[in-house]
Amino acid sequence: MYNILICDDERDIVNALKIYLSGPDYDLYEAFNGEEALRVMDEHDIHLVIMDIMMPKMDGITAMAKMREKSNVPVILLTAKSEDTDKVLGLNVGADDYITKPFSPLEVTARVRSHLRRYMQLGSGIVKQDVFRAGGIEVDDSSKKVTLDGEEVSLTPTEYEILKLLITNKGKVYSPKQIYWNIWHETPLGCENTVAVHIRHLREKIEVVPAEPRYLKVVWGQGYKIED
Repeated sequence: MYNILICDDERDIVNALKIYLSGPDYDLYEAFNGEEALRVMDEHDIHLVIMDIMMPKMDGITAMAKMREKSNVPVILLTAKSEDTDKVLGLNVGADDYITKPFSPLEVTARVRSHLRRYMQLGSGIVKQDVFRAGGIEVDDSSKKVTLDGEEVSLTPTEYEILKLLITNKGKVYSPKQIYWNIWHETPLGCENTVAVHIRHLREKIEVVPAEPRYLKVVWGQGYKIED
């Protein structure tokens, strides 16, 4: 039995998809905006998400990005023909596929079966608890592997530990002294330059434009943080 979440602000579409996918193989959950979808994901073990892009309160792109912080379940976006830019953005952020409205029952069921089969066969059915993400950065702490947009990044042990500290505490600002204490476990005397050098090297490896960092941000006078 697979748990499928269907999310669209149009109830007629949700009901139609529930009819298409009704049967003994699927347990179906519904939501009508991105916030509701995230609550369902927190409360149930969902194996696949079908979600509209344009929704009130929280759109599908934003909701999917938040889902990707915790889960690697397949996400199929529902799009209008005019939403080509959103399709590309959705795929870049982490969507697995998209279906253009209006859609046929055969197309929906075929794509759902295909993604569920691939998801389970690749051993992704169980979400790793030691994998941490921020946007295109993924840190697998079990293998000590770091990837950026799917490409492996080679870090020194110290750079890895700094990245791990910040990515597992996304949004939290760490001062140079706090970083030094957590990584070197020594009294942080005159540590600012040491930390700054490692931050610079880390940025050179995980940022497309190190001078204009997307992920590893400085909060002037306070410290550093990782953002999506």
